[in-house]
Amino acid sequence: MRIPEPTSFGEALAYLTTVTPSHFHGIRERLAPEWIEEALAATGTATIRRRRLPAEQVVWLVVGMALMRDKPLPEIVDRLELALPSRDGRVMAASAVAQARARLGADPLEWLFVRSADAWGHGSAASHRWRGLAVYGVDASTLRVPDSEENRAHFGAQSGRRNSESGYPLVRMAVLMAVRSHVVAAASFGPYDSENIYAADLWSSVPEAAVVLADRAFLDAKILLPLQRNGRHWLTRATTRTRWRVIERLGPGDMIVERDVSDDARRKDPSLPKTWRMRAIRYQRRGFRPQTLLTSLLDAKAYPRDEVISLYHERWELELGYDELKTEMLAREEAIRSKTPAAVNQELWGLLLAYNLVRLEMERIADEARVEPVRVSFIAALRLVCDALDWFAITQTPAEIPNRLAAMRAKLKRFILPERRLRSNPRAVKLKMSGYPRKRPPTDRSAK
Repeated sequence: MRIPEPTSFGEALAYLTTVTPSHFHGIRERLAPEWIEEALAATGTATIRRRRLPAEQVVWLVVGMALMRDKPLPEIVDRLELALPSRDGRVMAASAVAQARARLGADPLEWLFVRSADAWGHGSAASHRWRGLAVYGVDASTLRVPDSEENRAHFGAQSGRRNSESGYPLVRMAVLMAVRSHVVAAASFGPYDSENIYAADLWSSVPEAAVVLADRAFLDAKILLPLQRNGRHWLTRATTRTRWRVIERLGPGDMIVERDVSDDARRKDPSLPKTWRMRAIRYQRRGFRPQTLLTSLLDAKAYPRDEVISLYHERWELELGYDELKTEMLAREEAIRSKTPAAVNQELWGLLLAYNLVRLEMERIADEARVEPVRVSFIAALRLVCDALDWFAITQTPAEIPNRLAAMRAKLKRFILPERRLRSNPRAVKLKMSGYPRKRPPTDRSAK
């Protein structure tokens, strides 16, 4: 029987699922079509008028923007075969693509990310447990956006000395990540403000039978006590100003301690108790200063001291995850593309969707290679996904697609990384020095 040639990117992907091995379901099929339909319907953005670039295809355009940072939007539309053919054969103008993005807005991408991340992130965390607990991490970072008047007015910037501001407006982002696979389970972002504001949106997404690795900035009774009420746990590091009373010694450098809950915290949340009991684990690694971990994991037999220490150092996976997003996917560019707040929000939800799609491919490769997902090279996997998208768009013979993918995935197995090691050197920042003065925006807008 002759196999019909696909006439679009979507048909090529649909065909792909029928001929590739069962563990490779096609990049696009990960986002179920019914999810996209529900996202458009729930946000009132479904396409009624049949346009050359329908709303469901614009969703994939936004995802493609994150995967093809060096390509202009019309080229992404062409490469992914997203636009319906015109009667006169004309290609889509850049202005038409921009208008399609504006019509779609950010809400469908947010809805789609929340729906998919809830399924993918928690499913991934449940597959890589520690002592029966799913392992998550919460941390925040910043992203630069283009220095337009609208972006600076909406997102704000970091203040510096002499009433100066950072060169670009900044978005503050916080994520809940399955640290053993880097799949993002929830995210929150907005104007440049305290990371606690955005992290507060994430705590309710933590399921039961889970432990959250958090930065010491989140050591706050208002945050962590409500988290542990539902059988969830947390693990963080003490600051030099943290004070407690020893209640019970469990072993060398291992004790149950008690802290007072501040009057301010209890005024904001009257349900909080007067005191807060936790476990303190003190340790020192060669070449580093002594550290103390604080945690709600009180049972020393169920959660041995040395294993808790090793678990805390997996928090570094959050930093690596942000590096993958900002350095690899955004190609170290100064800012993302969008010049308005609504477009920035849309692009960031698309970026998070694309990141999770790459990470899911890495989980498949890791399963096949029988290694942990963090041992697969993100750069190699990102190239695999981008190459696959290119081949879907240009391959003339459908029978070639599975062979191309099999060859790419076979090559990727050569990029299995060594097992993770604890960092051997203290953290440090290396800055490229420059003799030129730094360009800063004027402090008086009226002077423009």
